[in-house]
Amino acid sequence: MDADYGDPVSEPTPTPPHMTPEQFRQHGHEVVDWIADYWTRIATHPVRSPVAPGDVRASLPASPPEQGEPFAAVLGDLERVVLPGVTHWQHPGFFGYFPANTSGPSVLGDLVSSGLGVQGMSWVTSPAATELEQHVMDWFAELLGLPVSFRSTGTGGGVVQDSSSGANLVALLAALHRASGGATVRDGVRPEEYTVYVSSETHSSMEKAVRVAGLGTDAVRLVEVDGDLAMRPAALAARLERDTARGFRPVLVCATVGTTSTTAVDPLAELGPICQRYGVWLHVDAAYAGVSAVVPELRELQAGVEWADSYTTDAHKWLLTGFDATLFWVADRAALTGALAILPEYLRNAATDAGAVVDYRDWQIELGRRFRALKLWFVLRWYGAEGLRAHIRSGVALAQELAAWAEADDRFDVVTKHPLSLVCLRPHWSTEVDADVATMTLLERLNDGGEVFLTHTTVRGQIVLRVAVGAPTTTRAHVERAWALLCENHDWLAADFAESAAERARAEAERRAAAVAPGAPADAAPETPAAQDETAAQAEAQQSLPAPVEAGPDAATGAEEAVGSEETAGAEETAGAEEAAGARGTGS
Repeated sequence: MDADYGDPVSEPTPTPPHMTPEQFRQHGHEVVDWIADYWTRIATHPVRSPVAPGDVRASLPASPPEQGEPFAAVLGDLERVVLPGVTHWQHPGFFGYFPANTSGPSVLGDLVSSGLGVQGMSWVTSPAATELEQHVMDWFAELLGLPVSFRSTGTGGGVVQDSSSGANLVALLAALHRASGGATVRDGVRPEEYTVYVSSETHSSMEKAVRVAGLGTDAVRLVEVDGDLAMRPAALAARLERDTARGFRPVLVCATVGTTSTTAVDPLAELGPICQRYGVWLHVDAAYAGVSAVVPELRELQAGVEWADSYTTDAHKWLLTGFDATLFWVADRAALTGALAILPEYLRNAATDAGAVVDYRDWQIELGRRFRALKLWFVLRWYGAEGLRAHIRSGVALAQELAAWAEADDRFDVVTKHPLSLVCLRPHWSTEVDADVATMTLLERLNDGGEVFLTHTTVRGQIVLRVAVGAPTTTRAHVERAWALLCENHDWLAADFAESAAERARAEAERRAAAVAPGAPADAAPETPAAQDETAAQAEAQQSLPAPVEAGPDAATGAEEAVGSEETAGAEETAGAEEAAGARGTGS
């Protein structure tokens, strides 16, 4: 007889506390209101976050919440915990790095993308995610005046990458695939064979791409730059000739339009024919400056772009689109997909097998991808081409005004060309001051003040200040204020350095005067040769005199302590004066 265990006890399945559509509607309005309020009051915050390392984590609980919390508590902690630790990239006083623009249409487009929650890795997973991206990328190719080979209707096409760093990597992988005839896919790379060419001004992500690709930094060849910090075509040709003669296989040249340090521009029209002669892939990194080509009068900076095999620029820097939105094109998509395509059985589908569609998973490192094209579409639909041109022109015009003010002022030098919205300034300092230390002190004073945020770089071995205009809220008044702060803080520091130098000079004069005063020890100051001869003669005469009566040890010790205490007091007084002067010199 079977044992009777009775009916199993059914435990109720817990219900996850999902946010309902109505709750989302309510709290979504609250979040949008919070963002709108933040944008309204953004100028009241110090541009750079003032928190110290560890402050944000110290304000968070040690363990995660066991139970869900009201949404109001989350918004409250957004103000209490997060906002103090934010550096405000949309602040009108943000002049650091390069712009990282966003805008209302971009945020709303991202919101829709997040709400749809689609996975756009293949055409079949959401056809609109692929076809809208193809079309938007063709629109931008037209707006930037790029060659027709970059259109999806030609041999190439465009794709939205996560960053120009990622774009540089996939460009290198495509170049390796072409140079090896596809062998790198089967056998991997041969680091001792392939070479990659950059200049001293090329972004570090290109060297990182070389490492990730397995070539190693020994494969990187550094090409000399000219006085404007642009890659020298003759130097590139000489290096290519030398390497090919030694049995190396040049794979890729990375030319830059708008370098990170100074926005220098490599001469594409001269580099292109050289690359074609040696069969080298020409990749153009125009991460910051490329979007400026929406303005027709600025396209000359990219003259020769028709020679490029691949091209990248960031809409998330200067084109009012939130990170991440890198626009990347290739002239021959077969090389790109040949390097990156892989098709497991679980991704097979009729449209892919027929070759009738583009699967963007084959155009990037990752398999998965977000619907990034939506925010680009929203931005372009809201602003239109003319609105985007107006934004770029405004930033350029403000930067040119700033450069003109600096060029007319003997306190600053404009150290490089400034065709776009970045101006590099080198302050003038007294020859008695370490110029690099003084410039960094000026930078910290400006950033500590909270009204503006700047960054620095080195140009020809000297530290300079970078002023990058481009935040959507920045107006002429904000640029004028930044210039006034530069001048005021320069003058304060210059006066403080002069006062410190004067104090040191006074202290040194007092020390010398004390050293030669009556009753000072004989060894207080160095003797001249004549004095040394006189001292020797006196010593000889002294030998003929009767020996002096020796004082007791206590007397000698007391005399030495008296002299030592006087010297110590003088040294401490001088050190105190120097320490005070140093504190003023650093703006403490």
